[in-house]
Amino acid sequence: MADLAVIVLAAGKGTRMFSDLPKVLHQAAGRSLLGHVLTTVVDLAPARLVVVAGPDMPEVAEEARRYCSTAATVVQAERNGTAHAVSMAEPHLADFKGKILIVYGDVPLLGAATLRALADAVCDAQPLAVLGFEATDPTGYGRLIVTGDGRFTAIREELDATPEERAVTLCNSGVMAVDSALLWELLPGIGSNNAKGEFYLTDLPGLIVAAGRELAFRECPEDEVLGVNTRAQLAVIEAALQHRLRRAAMLKGATLVAPETVFLSVDTELGQDVVVEPHVVFANGVKVGNRATIRSFCHIERATIGEAAIVGPFARLRPGATLARDVHVGNFVEIKQAVIDDGAKINHLAYVGDARVGAAANVGAGAITCNYNGVDKNLTEIGAGAFIGTNASLVAPVRVGEGAFVAAGSVVTSDVDPDALYIERGESKIRANWVKRYFEALRARKAGAAAPREK
Repeated sequence: MADLAVIVLAAGKGTRMFSDLPKVLHQAAGRSLLGHVLTTVVDLAPARLVVVAGPDMPEVAEEARRYCSTAATVVQAERNGTAHAVSMAEPHLADFKGKILIVYGDVPLLGAATLRALADAVCDAQPLAVLGFEATDPTGYGRLIVTGDGRFTAIREELDATPEERAVTLCNSGVMAVDSALLWELLPGIGSNNAKGEFYLTDLPGLIVAAGRELAFRECPEDEVLGVNTRAQLAVIEAALQHRLRRAAMLKGATLVAPETVFLSVDTELGQDVVVEPHVVFANGVKVGNRATIRSFCHIERATIGEAAIVGPFARLRPGATLARDVHVGNFVEIKQAVIDDGAKINHLAYVGDARVGAAANVGAGAITCNYNGVDKNLTEIGAGAFIGTNASLVAPVRVGEGAFVAAGSVVTSDVDPDALYIERGESKIRANWVKRYFEALRARKAGAAAPREK
């Protein structure tokens, strides 16, 4: 939309979040609130994008650039209301001719179609359009006053509304689109004669009506304009996003056995015929191939899982874990920064980090790669078809050749040739009747210590 510019208001401190993190940087479904908004805005392909941040919020500018490299960020040093915040963007938009869309950085569920329809409503006859919604409970919201013939005439704040107007359920979301020239012309006329002494953007429609122009409005579902001021509201947003993501995954061919217990990120990719059992968490950057099975209570982050692989239950895949086709990773296995080739099995109680495990290799229970020496991370290579016995420790950097066999309990500190057996254990000692004599001596010692001494 070459005739569209967007202002994102993101300067709020979010004091009710009780957090040092700017409110718009709190996350839902693996993405910041601001990231959700900017993803939607970028989909509109606006000619310009300006983000209004608060003072001492360099992270907001960094986040904005992640989603739009050309986004400009301005600082609202004094938080004097929404109209004042919009005025901060004027230096970047004063020469822009077209429509300006004003959205909020803490309203992450808005859809691109809704915003496009709002912008399209702005025309010569109606130079400002407001986004409204039918509220289940309108208490606290400004009402959109619409005449019997459908003309939108004003936004009435609840404290100023008559009893009849308070009965109206069509409410103001705060999101609006406006002709750029008219915005910069009328914005200085907004006053601060209100309880907080702030400059409110909701006064703009009244100025436009007073200038003899008409207003437009568009409606959207209430859940699209849910905002975040508290942690409880953030949880509501999370739930709404998870519902969307779960439904989308199932419509694309994945089976979620108990959808309400599975948590996805916005970038989670689940292939066809994937089965996800209850209580699985997909953090950012996870891709699961067709016909894979993710069993219960797994946590997976920045990992790739190949076709027909089986993971879990109770497995943890950390960043850099790459599982090829038909790999089996079982209960209480942790994998990090490792490539597991076709058909390899790591079925229980193992840790594989900074490693390459060859095709059809088997890593036994309790086996670990000792990848960290306190300073550096080192690589362990396990060849195709190799067998790593129970409780073996592979001290990196080390290589186990194809088809090699590492005996249970061994500590591997040197390379193992292909098809070789590596066994490293201490000498076994058996002392007959040792236990009985040991405890008799302990009891006698204890009895002697407790006996009274003669005077």
